[in-house]
Amino acid sequence: MRNSLRWLQNDDFAYVVQRLIEGLITLLLASLLSFTIIQLAPGSYLDTLQQNPKISPETIQQLKVQFGLDQPWYVQYWRWLTQVLTRFNFGESFVYNRSVASLLIERIPATLLLAITSIILTWAIAIPLGIVGAVQQNTLIDRSLRVISYIGQGFPSFITALLLLFLAQSVSPLLPVGDMTSIDFAEFSWPHKVWDVAWHMILPTLALSITSFAGLQRLMRGQLLDVLRQDYIQTARAKGLPENRVIYVHALRNAINPLITILGFEFASLLSGAFIAEFFFNWPGLGRLILQAVTAQDLYLVMGSLMMGATLLILGNLLADLLLKFTDPRIQLADLK
Repeated sequence: MRNSLRWLQNDDFAYVVQRLIEGLITLLLASLLSFTIIQLAPGSYLDTLQQNPKISPETIQQLKVQFGLDQPWYVQYWRWLTQVLTRFNFGESFVYNRSVASLLIERIPATLLLAITSIILTWAIAIPLGIVGAVQQNTLIDRSLRVISYIGQGFPSFITALLLLFLAQSVSPLLPVGDMTSIDFAEFSWPHKVWDVAWHMILPTLALSITSFAGLQRLMRGQLLDVLRQDYIQTARAKGLPENRVIYVHALRNAINPLITILGFEFASLLSGAFIAEFFFNWPGLGRLILQAVTAQDLYLVMGSLMMGATLLILGNLLADLLLKFTDPRIQLADLK
């Protein structure tokens, strides 16, 4: 047990603390930059309301004061930052008339469920197929897998989503067309509820996974081929070690390290790209919320969403570094900077 925990002690703990401090500074700078860019954009949420003849100018002025939009941008930013740091209050959504924090907490689980399931599915399929392609290099199996990966990478996410929607309509009611649950979800038993959510996850998860799967498969194949050409692999074979041990113990362990380093970026990219799947399949996640906030110029909701995405990116990269250290204790976290 002591040996298994040795990878996260002393210098490694200091590295984690330093990365978290750097992450907080990054979030601060990102919030300032994001707030400035949003303020430079033409128009505001109240401009849309002013076009409604049923809303009086007095009401517009009252809303402007209520949301603090009558102050200069730097005063608005300072007020927003102060309440975030002191009360973890990201402000109030203009459109929903609710706190931004409550909206994010409500939507994040659905997006995380979709993203994590997509990552698990992608890695569970792409890694074995990448290994098969490398071991069976230039055979019919390898060429077929490469064609599949090229096709997968060539399809944009929205095209994949449209094709999956067409498939769902063609085989209806075998596959759900949209939403996260069925209409009578509240009446289901607990196991039936789990099955219903999993059934509705099939299409949006596939829409998120296909492009990532294709790229990860090619990367796994290329990394493993590079490792298999190394001298120590040839030495292991010359010593008479079984081929399976050479591939799955010596080669694979070194080939998979570069893939772990991109895990954090992949997780963040899935979260940022989830709005496509969420939009097409009516999935009630964070992506749709961000899209609606940007369209309506909902200032504080946009800021809260951007900060949430930046936080997940920072934590995802830190998690990838820790996983890399766990899989290969020879790696020093300080060398990953």
